[in-house]
Amino acid sequence: MEVGAVVCLPRLSRVAVCGGTHGNELSGVYLVRELLKVKKKVMVEEEEESVSVVIVLSNPRATQQCHRYIDTDLNRCFTHATLNGPLSDTTPYEIVRSRELNTLLGPKGSSQAVDLVCDLHNTTANMGMCFITYSDCDWICLHIFRHLQMEIPDIPMRFIHFDVSNKESYSLDSVGKHGFAMEIGPQPHGVVRSNIYTAMKGGVQHMLDWVRLFNSGKMFKGGFVDVFTMVKHIDYPRDSVTHNITAVIHPHLQDRDFCLLHPEDPLFQTFSGETLRYKGNEPLYPFFINECAYYEKGIALSLARKKRVMIPPIQVETS
Repeated sequence: MEVGAVVCLPRLSRVAVCGGTHGNELSGVYLVRELLKVKKKVMVEEEEESVSVVIVLSNPRATQQCHRYIDTDLNRCFTHATLNGPLSDTTPYEIVRSRELNTLLGPKGSSQAVDLVCDLHNTTANMGMCFITYSDCDWICLHIFRHLQMEIPDIPMRFIHFDVSNKESYSLDSVGKHGFAMEIGPQPHGVVRSNIYTAMKGGVQHMLDWVRLFNSGKMFKGGFVDVFTMVKHIDYPRDSVTHNITAVIHPHLQDRDFCLLHPEDPLFQTFSGETLRYKGNEPLYPFFINECAYYEKGIALSLARKKRVMIPPIQVETS
């Protein structure tokens, strides 16, 4: 397998682990609280290894109330325009908070930004563990993902790519030089399940282990990763007058995230029992199927194309 020459990349000196960006996604909330409890011990160990881990409870007000957000979705507040727009006494809390987080972890797009952001999320969809990023050629994120695939083989894992420019990237993980959301489900919002929490805890630990190995000079072999690039969102069928939904996800599709959806496959089932079929021109991979938090966003599911990406061997720069 030919995967090219070794690519040398800068040391990852500062890593941020963030949870509670959505205050009712509780695996990340409780994991961050646990990490903060042992922060002194962690920081002593990492001082010797020349890596600093910043642990952040992203949306403390929403977390306190166990709500997704207070005024607006914090994880849509990190575009260039939002981070640089005017503020006033009536500015939504999450926009103010996004500025604080950008100061703490960024500024976004600058040389001062943290080297890596891992933002922790839960989904009600049956998606296993996913990395969600804005790049399909960020070798750091792809190698971390591949490392977790090898270390946690019993959990289904997928790498999701949202093809959005840095300026328009809207989520907290986009503040770092490298970043990804670690999305794990299924888990109801406002609930913490031991298996999902344990998977997330293991994922974060393996991610930090990989960073330490990378910084120590270990060379990571190249290989291949399947990348799911988001193509489009599909909304629920709606009443033209009331805009209420008129159908739900078809039972043949429910919980079948990342199972190929072909044209004419069942997509929705109306409340009167009629089957509505997928009318796309090509088979695509559905994900975030029937995600609870996306009802308000008009998203019943998202669809992606899958491609295999070759990743080169990498090693830390020695200069």
